Amino acid sequence: MADPAMSVTPYWELTFDADGDPDSGRRDRLLAEVVDRGVGDLVVFAHGWNSDRSGATRLYSHFFAPFPELAPAARLGYVGVVWPSMRFSDEPIPDFPRAVAAEMPPRPVLDKDTRHALLETFPGRATVIDQLARLLDQQPREDAELEEFGRLVRMLVEVVPPGPQALFAADTLAEGVPQDEPEILTGSAAAVCEEFAQALSRLESPDGAQGFSLPNPWDGAHELLRQGTYYAMKRRAGTVGERGLGRVVGQLAEAAPGVRVHLVGHSFGGRLVSFALRGLPEGVRTVKSVTLLQGAFSHYAFASRLPHDARAGGLLQGQQNRIDGPLVCCHSRHDSALGTLYPLASRMAGDAQGVAAFDIGRVLGGKWGAMGYDGVQAVQGTKALSLADALAVELPAKGCVNVDAAAVVRRGGPPAGAHSDICHRELARLVLAAGRIH
Repeated sequence: MADPAMSVTPYWELTFDADGDPDSGRRDRLLAEVVDRGVGDLVVFAHGWNSDRSGATRLYSHFFAPFPELAPAARLGYVGVVWPSMRFSDEPIPDFPRAVAAEMPPRPVLDKDTRHALLETFPGRATVIDQLARLLDQQPREDAELEEFGRLVRMLVEVVPPGPQALFAADTLAEGVPQDEPEILTGSAAAVCEEFAQALSRLESPDGAQGFSLPNPWDGAHELLRQGTYYAMKRRAGTVGERGLGRVVGQLAEAAPGVRVHLVGHSFGGRLVSFALRGLPEGVRTVKSVTLLQGAFSHYAFASRLPHDARAGGLLQGQQNRIDGPLVCCHSRHDSALGTLYPLASRMAGDAQGVAAFDIGRVLGGKWGAMGYDGVQAVQGTKALSLADALAVELPAKGCVNVDAAAVVRRGGPPAGAHSDICHRELARLVLAAGRIH
C-alpha cells in the first residue's frame, strides 16, 4: 500500500544518526523487500539542509512525482535518505507550502523555528543556543560581544582538531592535512561578521540601492551562525555517506545483486552520496549513476591535483570510477548560497582581501568554489553541457559531466538564491538519463 505522504511507490526510507548508524529496522525492510517488489532500478535521494523529516519527505515526494510517467516501462523503486541536518527558516524553498518554508522576522533575530531546529540538531547545547539568541536579540555594539558570539558558535558546532573526523569535514588534502578548514571558525569573529554583513548587503541590493549606510555586523553574526552550523552539517554528511549509506549500498548489492542503484543528492546530500562511494565494499559495481543537485562541497573534491597547489588533491579523487556510469553535476549561477557565501565561508586564513569591492564568486570561487555553482573542476575528461543539450543527447557512459541547470534552477531570494529550486521535471529527466532508465 502506498504511503499517502509519498507520490510514488514502492518507497522506502533510510534513516541515519549523526555517526552514520542506520535505523536497522528500516534498512532490513529495504533489503528484504526490494527483490520481492520486482525493482530493477532503485533511485536513492539524500536531502541537504532540512529542518525535519516531514520537510525531507515533501521534497522527495515532489521530486519523484514525474518519474513513473517519464519511465513507464521501468521497474522503479525509490529511497529517501533522512539524516540529522537542519535548515534556517529564512531560506524559502520554491513551490513549498509556507509551513515548510516559513518566513521569519528580519535578521538577525533567532526565530523560534530556527531555535527549535538548532536544539534538535545539537542536543545538549540548549544553554549555548540561549546565549546566541540573547546576543542576536540585544545586538550589543562592542566587538568583544561579537567575539563572544563567535566563541559560542565554535562551542555549538564542536570544531574538531586534525584527525579522522577532520577528514569528513575536508574536501581536499595536502600531504595528509585538510586544506579547507574555514577561517570563520578560527579567525576574528568580529572581522568575519563585518565581512558577511557586507556580502549580504550586496546580495540583497546588488545595484547599490542601499546607498552608503554601513551594514549591521549582527546581520553578519546571524550568517556566521548559519555557516558554522553548515560546517557541522558538511562534516556530518561525509560521515553518514561513508560510514552509513556506502555500507548499506554494499549490503543491498549482496542481497539484491541485480538491482541497479542511482544516487541523487541535493546540497550537502550531494556530498553525502559522493562520500558513500568511499564507503562501498571492494568490488561493488551496482551504482550505475550519481546525480548532484547544487552540491555544497568543493568543486575540486574529485581532482587528483589542485590548480593552485600541485601537492594537494581532492579527498574523493578517483571515486567517480566506483560508479558503473556517469557522475552528473548540476550547477547554476543563480545559487547565491554557493556562489557567494560558500566560497567566502570556506576560504583559508591568510586570504585577507575583503568582499566590498569585488565579485566574491569570481575572486574566491576559483580556489574555494562549490560543485553547485560551477561544476566539477580539474578532473580530466569532464564534459560540459547545457541542460537542454544533456536532455537531447545520450550522456557519456562514464566520467564526470557538468550540466548547466541555470535555465530552471533560477528562483529564490537572498541569502540562498536558487539553491533549493530543484524540483523540476527537467531534472527528473536528467536523473533518468544519467542512469539510462527508460
